[in-house]
Amino acid sequence: MKPPWIGLVSGIVSLVWVCLALAGPSGGKAHPWEPIGLSGGGAMFTPAISPADGNLMMLNCDMSAAYISTDGGASWRMIHYSQLQTSTRCRPAFHPTDPRTLFAASGWDGLKVSHDRGEHFEPLGDKLPHDLEGEIAIDPGRPELMLAGTGKGAWLSRDAGKTWGECRGVHGAAVGFHFDQSGPADRRICFAATTEGVFRSDDGGQTWAEKSGGLLWRELRSFAGGSSAASRQCVLYCAVPSKAEGGRYAGGLYGSTDRGESWHSIMGSGLNMDTRAADQWAMDPVAQYHRVLTTNARPQTVWAFNANTGVKPPHHTAAYRSDDGGTTWRPTFSPDPRFPGCNVEQDYVTVGDRQFYQDTPAGVAIDPKNPDHVLQVDGGRCYITTDGGKNWKCGHTHLAPGQDIRNDRSPAWLCNGLVVTTTWNYYIDPFQPERHYICYTDIGFARSLDRGRSWHWWPEENQAPWRNTCYGLAFDPKTPGKIWGAFSNVHDIPNGNIIWGNHRDTGPGGVCLSTDFAESWKPSNHGLPAAPVLAVVLDPRSPPGNRTLYASVFGHGVFKSADDGKSWEKAGDGLGAPADMRCCGLQLHRDGSLFCLVTAMRRDGKFLEEGVGLYRSKDSAKTWELLNRSQPLLWPKDFTVDPADSRVIYLGACDGGGRQQGGLYRTTNGGATWTRIAREGPQHFGAFLHPKHPGWIYMTLTEEAPGAGLWLSKDNGSTWSALAGLPFANAQRVTFDPADESVIYVTTFGGSVWRGPASE
Repeated sequence: MKPPWIGLVSGIVSLVWVCLALAGPSGGKAHPWEPIGLSGGGAMFTPAISPADGNLMMLNCDMSAAYISTDGGASWRMIHYSQLQTSTRCRPAFHPTDPRTLFAASGWDGLKVSHDRGEHFEPLGDKLPHDLEGEIAIDPGRPELMLAGTGKGAWLSRDAGKTWGECRGVHGAAVGFHFDQSGPADRRICFAATTEGVFRSDDGGQTWAEKSGGLLWRELRSFAGGSSAASRQCVLYCAVPSKAEGGRYAGGLYGSTDRGESWHSIMGSGLNMDTRAADQWAMDPVAQYHRVLTTNARPQTVWAFNANTGVKPPHHTAAYRSDDGGTTWRPTFSPDPRFPGCNVEQDYVTVGDRQFYQDTPAGVAIDPKNPDHVLQVDGGRCYITTDGGKNWKCGHTHLAPGQDIRNDRSPAWLCNGLVVTTTWNYYIDPFQPERHYICYTDIGFARSLDRGRSWHWWPEENQAPWRNTCYGLAFDPKTPGKIWGAFSNVHDIPNGNIIWGNHRDTGPGGVCLSTDFAESWKPSNHGLPAAPVLAVVLDPRSPPGNRTLYASVFGHGVFKSADDGKSWEKAGDGLGAPADMRCCGLQLHRDGSLFCLVTAMRRDGKFLEEGVGLYRSKDSAKTWELLNRSQPLLWPKDFTVDPADSRVIYLGACDGGGRQQGGLYRTTNGGATWTRIAREGPQHFGAFLHPKHPGWIYMTLTEEAPGAGLWLSKDNGSTWSALAGLPFANAQRVTFDPADESVIYVTTFGGSVWRGPASE
């Protein structure tokens, strides 16, 4: 039987879907920018639920954006970058009685407050450090009293966040707080938990003393407290690392009923207490507990969220619940349809792959007024229960109306606004314009059959062997449905994670071919190295069925196929350098000129100069020449060649090696000279020319944009205006709708695809 909220959510989503369909591609004039594509699929953190309105919730992603929902997670709105930046380390706080007021850390810019349900934020917090961590907490019985965590301790405010003072005696990175409601408000007992112990103040935050007695070790992972004036009782809970000592389980979950004077284990019956892995997919051989939750409404109800020791129950990630303070527990989260008792709504990955990929929750939240209402997020998903864990719904995606996951491995899904994933390219099929395609990081690829209103993820049997990232497509101009794709298990190329070494830069990839409008993909890879493929282009002058194609292979150069992609050979001399063959962008001009971009390489903390730059071949990739010799750049990201004249080229670049080279460059003479025509930040990505408006140039910035990430010049680059309505700052590429010149599609580094006005 379906829980009652499924019908309600389906109805709401259906109504939204119909309204969008009636509004047309731009989504209506009131909200000209709208996210499209699959929602979810990227890491989410630090969720919170309002005690004044259980339908009001917030969370953050690791790609710069924060999100808010006013309907219990059925839909989400990205908070505009100018108002709030993400904080994956500090949980926000909602006012206990005023649903319009909330407090949130804004990246590394410190504390902000909103008085209109998250529409607008303003800075707050005199003297409060900007490196907030753990959480922001508000005393529900005395809202002017607040605590905020940092990486070194805690700070206290007595005037609703206007001014702050350091909590002397509290040390370690903040984990959580609690205000004891069982005593008088004017002598509030406060608790602060850090990675170095539990601390208590008996005088409203003036002085603090450690209260960690009974804990085997003090490296707290999580902390929660529940108390009420009616019960005159305060119950505290915490989670510490678990170990196997002498073959016995030690650590895990602890509780205190004497305000921290003593702690006792609450590893009661029903919990996983494994001390060795149950299978090869175990996250840890010893059962680990990472999050605990409770409420003032019912302190004896406590939740615990674990890492698995094996995939099959009872070793799985289970979202345990206890209603007796930890004496007995029961698992509530059974997400894998392969095992009995599945009570979690399936998303596109679970349906497509026929299994649930377990992950340790990266953040959890509980409704302070309702302990049956819990939210958890992880590396790609958001799940919500409103019935105490009997059922969990998806908070990150919804099925389109009329879809049946029992008989369809690739049904249509609707975007609910929780767009947290990188997109590289957006395509409209040249033969059937109702078909649209998105190249993704993390979730690979998606296609739409209704002009972007709903989306189909690829099921397991139809995927490329390298399913993490699709970077680009090439369409056969004569054969409908025949498409080549560039795939990789390495993502973020050529952005900062790769250049700075935050992610690995090696891994497999290749070219695949689809002959059914991207519904299924097969490798077309013979002769290519096992390395990321960043682009594939097709020479339209080559004969159908025996096409000539080129592929840029990161770290290896450009490869050429003269047999429709069946086999490949290394192409060309003079491209890059032995130290840097990081080929990424690849474009073939209609005059036959082939262009390839070699992006940055750092070694021992220094940018290399050799090899990096934009190259051109006029002889089908046999030989290459460096085009920006007169304007050396250490970190170019992307380029565009004017389709009307291959001598006109736009090149986006970033600062690097202490040189302020970031900006958009243009040459009008094939690279003999270059002019920087714009600099709006340290990391520019690229430029894109409107096909129906001569002189219109779109410019994108990805990473470290001081403001807007999307700009437009209507006078061929002489002046620029920010398209500030786009709420996400890390813009990447712009695609134009051939059927509607007033609409553009913008791919982003971490915020999916946005459809909006060609000009604001």
